[in-house]
Amino acid sequence: MVLSKTASESDVSVHSTFASRYVRTSLPRFEMPENSIPKEAAYQIINDELMLDGNPRLNLASFVTTWMEPECDKLMMESINKNYVDMDEYPVTTELQNRCVNMIARLFNAPLGDGEAAVGVGTVGSSEAIMLAGLAFKRQWQNKRKAQGLPYDKPNIVTGANVQVCWEKFARYFEVELKEVKLREGYYVMDPEKAVEMVDENTICVAAILGSTLTGEFEDVKLLNDLLVEKNKETGWDTGIHVDAASGGFIAPFLYPELEWDFRLPLVKSINVSGHKYGLVYAGIGWVVWRTKSDLPDELIFHINYLGADQPTFTLNFSKGSSQVIAQYYQLIRLGFEGYRNVMDNCRENMMVLRQGLEKTGRFNIVSKEDGVPLVAFSLKDSSRHDEFEVAETLRRFGWIVPAYTMPADAQHVTVLRVVIREDFSRTLAERLVADFEKVLHELDTLPARVQAKMANGNANGVKKTEEETTREVTAYWKKFVEAKKSNKNRIC
Repeated sequence: MVLSKTASESDVSVHSTFASRYVRTSLPRFEMPENSIPKEAAYQIINDELMLDGNPRLNLASFVTTWMEPECDKLMMESINKNYVDMDEYPVTTELQNRCVNMIARLFNAPLGDGEAAVGVGTVGSSEAIMLAGLAFKRQWQNKRKAQGLPYDKPNIVTGANVQVCWEKFARYFEVELKEVKLREGYYVMDPEKAVEMVDENTICVAAILGSTLTGEFEDVKLLNDLLVEKNKETGWDTGIHVDAASGGFIAPFLYPELEWDFRLPLVKSINVSGHKYGLVYAGIGWVVWRTKSDLPDELIFHINYLGADQPTFTLNFSKGSSQVIAQYYQLIRLGFEGYRNVMDNCRENMMVLRQGLEKTGRFNIVSKEDGVPLVAFSLKDSSRHDEFEVAETLRRFGWIVPAYTMPADAQHVTVLRVVIREDFSRTLAERLVADFEKVLHELDTLPARVQAKMANGNANGVKKTEEETTREVTAYWKKFVEAKKSNKNRIC
């Protein structure tokens, strides 16, 4: 006997999704529902909430790729069910990863002979890549200190205060002291001379940034290398350099081919780059390459055979999707050197359009340089009535997501706005953004200076504050305001 179940009226009404009981009634948010729901209803419920996210194309805070060609999207979906770590089961995917590593290493001028394989690996973004590079430096340093009979329990790494938070994570997670070169107003990258002064016998490496998150500026890796060569000669140390090229690694070879920052410099031992930034792949892919095999200690490489064959692995993650690796290979062969150069040229041209448009308003000081990552960092010339945080908050009404932030130590009193120019940010959008900035500034000019008035009312003792003190208080107020809004949004979600 065939058992059948007659659909209830409410079940049938899912074909008119918004009339169904599944969409009309809220589901529990923090526990699994007791019963199943139709796939159409599940899709609609989730899709409706996601509509409240910002538009990725208008997210000018992010360096991460938000558009790829449909053919690459198709490739990614066709490989989304492949586990990258199963090298024996998916040997072609492994081969594509190895091709990417070799292409990138040669792009960075690794000293490879004909037919010699490069040393590197695909990672989950530059954060994992930096962890792996840092571990290699730490183990190399420890091994040498042990062989010399010297203490090896207090490693440190020298960086600028402008490094991305993943460096702080590396230092804290793997117990390495982070020695930061402080910034100063007008100079927002690591000073090579000060960095080398901070190097001591416990320094595992100096980390240079090719494309600062704050201003897009390239640090002077060539000068750092030359100064460090001299210090190594004087001390007998062999302190090396890691280049964090997360943002600039796919820019410098195409826009600034004569710039020496990579393996052309003898002390550069490893480089990381984000495939999901100017490598033009969706979020989730990074790369780290080493100068030579000797720069990656053998004891950090694991060998497994329970997936069908002996497989060497050096990653913090194990299982991960193959899609981003395949997408990176697509971009490298699809665009080639010419294509990447054209994309980066276009990004830089659109950056100049935006930069010049903002300058013409007469309201902003441009903080970023013309050379480097194609972005514009800028601050208000007059923040006595309204500051950068208020501009960023008001601009969201037009759909734009533009971050406002303060600089690290010792330039905390400087506040900037930043717009990152990606491949999908067209000249039309750049012109529209300038127009919207002008609308926002005009609107704010017609409003009372609410924050300053509040500050003045709270100054009961009648002592007049300096302009710098007022700026610091206003900045702190808006940071607290923005963080509170984010916190409330997270609680609601």
